[in-house]
Amino acid sequence: MARQKSTRPPFVSPYITSWSEEVDPPCRLVEIPGRGIAYADETVTDRDQRGVLWLRTPYRPGIGRPVFGKVHPLRQRRAMSRLLCQVCGGSADHDDNGVLWLARDWRDDWPDWPNGMGENEPPVCLPCVRLSMRLCPALRRGAVAFRARRFPVAGIRGAQYAAGPRFVGDVTVALDDPTIPWIRAANLVRRVSDCTILDLDEICG
Repeated sequence: MARQKSTRPPFVSPYITSWSEEVDPPCRLVEIPGRGIAYADETVTDRDQRGVLWLRTPYRPGIGRPVFGKVHPLRQRRAMSRLLCQVCGGSADHDDNGVLWLARDWRDDWPDWPNGMGENEPPVCLPCVRLSMRLCPALRRGAVAFRARRFPVAGIRGAQYAAGPRFVGDVTVALDDPTIPWIRAANLVRRVSDCTILDLDEICG
């Protein structure tokens, strides 16, 4: 008897992962006196609706090889904005207890964690929690699944510059931070609260 092939697509890499052909192109940053930084040849697509300047990373998913550990800025922003699963790119899981997230476990370092956390990793769907826990050794050593009822967009993470412009360092700041005009963003951040921690063994079966 012929063996029926699975209709589930093979796992390649998480949706938000960068690929080797998605290399940031050369660019020249300039200082706008008293206002912040800009690209010398800036276009309307370089900033979001809040006026935040973003990395110019090409969109070429599936071309080359996945660069695990490096997040693609546009796909991360899209997943965070639309509450998409960071692994498959479909809708994240959502029920009466909130949207589902999978994160490293910091409960020993932060009382009441994850409430109040600025989360820059998008949420997940239930099948991808199981997939991630099966394929990622780091998560098996210390991960937590939780649902958040409140998760407003609260900030950005990116490279901060000073006059010159001169690179200062990587920062995470709130959307009302006065330094935002000096930051080239790479990640959108949501602040999670009203959280419920879940039983991973139950989720993963």
